[in-house]
Amino acid sequence: MTGLSTLLIFVGLFLLGGVFSLRKQGLPTGVIVLVGVGAALALTAGILRLEVWQ
Repeated sequence: MTGLSTLLIFVGLFLLGGVFSLRKQGLPTGVIVLVGVGAALALTAGILRLEVWQ
């Protein structure tokens, strides 16, 4: 596991937690979707950068 993949997974999980927090606060759906897409992209990039796939 490289440092970049660890960082991307951490950022993705952080943003995923933000999605739940923003939804609980009642923010607009567009903001929640945007943060959710960012979380999904960061998690996907981090998982794909793991060295187990090579």
